[in-house]
Amino acid sequence: MSISKTQVIALASVLLLCIFGMSSCYTVEEGHVGIVKRFSEAKEQTSPGLHAKVPFVDTVQEIEIRTRKNVEQMPSSSKEQMPLTAEVSLNWTVHRDSALDLYKRYGGLDQFESRILDPRFRAATKDVLPHYTAEQLIQDRSRAVTEIEAALTKDLDGFPVKIDSVQIENIILPAQYLISIQTKQTEKNLADAEQHKLARQKLEAQRDVNTAEASRDSAKAIADGEAYKIKAEAEAQAESIRMKGLAEADAIRAKAEALKNNPLIVELTKAQNWDGRLPQTVLGEGQSLLMNMNSKP
Repeated sequence: MSISKTQVIALASVLLLCIFGMSSCYTVEEGHVGIVKRFSEAKEQTSPGLHAKVPFVDTVQEIEIRTRKNVEQMPSSSKEQMPLTAEVSLNWTVHRDSALDLYKRYGGLDQFESRILDPRFRAATKDVLPHYTAEQLIQDRSRAVTEIEAALTKDLDGFPVKIDSVQIENIILPAQYLISIQTKQTEKNLADAEQHKLARQKLEAQRDVNTAEASRDSAKAIADGEAYKIKAEAEAQAESIRMKGLAEADAIRAKAEALKNNPLIVELTKAQNWDGRLPQTVLGEGQSLLMNMNSKP
């Protein structure tokens, strides 16, 4: 079956339309912005999604605006002039609205990193690390990190990027220093163990002292209680005797007063107590018994 010239033209037209349609559309991935170039001149910045452009004239280059990470291994030295190698990382982000300006000024992210960001990053790190001893960098890196971030942020002021964070990932020190650190730590651990042992001995001694003092206080309290009890009983007994004596004295005084005021009571008492017998008295030799026979009854 032969194909006519008209069919060929129609097929070519459809093919050209498809190519034209495909070249007039483009997409930008999420986390990026598109830089539209016309005859290699950056014209505009587009957001993620589907867009249209002039076919065969406009080209699009994407720039990532998500957080990027740079890692550098930098030879440096500590405050005590000890050589070391620091592995430091930097997280940074391009300002979304400034991506077009960054492309026009530096030609893209790779050029900006190699020409602007990395040299300043290395310089800020090497300026800060020699202010700290190796032990400080190992035990407390946060202060050095804060200083690196502050210095780098100041150096990049006016550039279309933001410093998110800086981290000292690793510190590589000479083997001799690591051995000395281990020896020092071992000695410190032994000293701490001896200090703990001494503290425990002091605690046990203090516990024995407290126990002895408690026993002494308990015995003293018991003795004081017994003494108080004996004293209270003696005072009660003395008071009872005193009260009894006062009562007897009062009775004697009352009886004496009664006898004084009424002499007949004496005679009455004698009569009540007489058993009806005359007194019997045995006198020795040469004695005489006198009786008053004239007394009246």
